[in-house]
Amino acid sequence: MTTTERKIPPTMCQHQPPCPSADSADRESARLVAHHPEQGWSLLCNGVLLFEDTGELLPDGKIIAPHRPLDTGRVMTAA
Repeated sequence: MTTTERKIPPTMCQHQPPCPSADSADRESARLVAHHPEQGWSLLCNGVLLFEDTGELLPDGKIIAPHRPLDTGRVMTAA
């Protein structure tokens, strides 16, 4: 292993059924391990750091840009 390579930690998921992996499209549905709203981030069981602006940092170092809906004018509320 070179100095530029990172070792990805094993999953923290020890429960059944296991959480979706960090590579899955539904990775955000993993269980919370740590939640720090005052700092704007949460750690999910699959190793994903989820930020309050909906951006993500995956365990392998990849960045997922924030993906909030852009057109909030069409949101309806229940009566």
